[in-house]
Amino acid sequence: MVSYIFRRLLIMVPTLLAISMIVFIIIELPPGDYLESYVAELQAQGENVDPQHIEFLRENYGFGDPPVQRYLSWIGGMLQGDFGYSFEYRLPVTDVVGDRLFLTILVSMATILFTWMIAFPIGIYSATHQYSWGDYGLTFIGLLGLATPNFLLALILLYFANVYFGTSIGGLMDAEFIGKPWSLAKAISVLEHLWIPVVVIGTSGTAGMIRRLRANLLDELQKQYVTTAKAKGLAPFKALVKYPLRAALNFFISDIGNLLPSIISGAELVAVVMSLPTTGPILISALQSQDMYLAGSFLMFLATLTVVGVLISDLLLAWLDPRIRLMGANTK
Repeated sequence: MVSYIFRRLLIMVPTLLAISMIVFIIIELPPGDYLESYVAELQAQGENVDPQHIEFLRENYGFGDPPVQRYLSWIGGMLQGDFGYSFEYRLPVTDVVGDRLFLTILVSMATILFTWMIAFPIGIYSATHQYSWGDYGLTFIGLLGLATPNFLLALILLYFANVYFGTSIGGLMDAEFIGKPWSLAKAISVLEHLWIPVVVIGTSGTAGMIRRLRANLLDELQKQYVTTAKAKGLAPFKALVKYPLRAALNFFISDIGNLLPSIISGAELVAVVMSLPTTGPILISALQSQDMYLAGSFLMFLATLTVVGVLISDLLLAWLDPRIRLMGANTK
């Protein structure tokens, strides 16, 4: 086990290095740079542009340096904990993220808990009561959740929350708490605003998870070992939980590689529609404005979480399912 983890950690180094090169190349592919976009925006607004000031910024931030030198400077700074400077926000990247990272993690973790709390019991019930009225009804609701666009559901719930509850979701808190230190009143305000984005973001994920859990559990329940366990007199609940349910949870564990980066990136489209102060809209804005240090740091952070999440899911799968072996050795 220790040697396997050590080898996987060693493989992460060239993997992340290759990802950093790809990220840098992709950010550099569009013509021009941030300063050219900035000048074009000022000219479109009818403002005067000082060429000397633009040239000073170009020299100061290294836009005139060769791409290889800028890449080495960027990756070297990240290794030292310096994620660069955001040109658009005129702040270091770490300051731009700030509370947005905490709010993103809060919304995403609440959404994950909501999804699992709804999907697990419904998926198990649908699999153990196949073709019953309850199964048909829950299947219909799940398909309805999959078919409803998140942004449309967000607009509907925003209207009802504002009309019937007097709650404006934008900002994830009341306006009086924006930019203020955390307190009990601010935490309560966040909780009052949190339920709508959680329901909106979690709806499609819940529906999809119900369908997958039902399909996997049905496949396991039809296998011979379940029939044998019941024939030997094993209690129905124990016969369900100990073997088939455990095997049906493999896809939950294997999704951890995608789950960790989704906690940070969040649901970008829903965040834009609902004006949520999460990190998703910042990433979109950074990519549009070619704010390379902000966008590159985000993408590298997401790539790191993906690589770490895949390692965690592999280890948990080996622990959960005795049929899986980390070293790939044959068992007799």
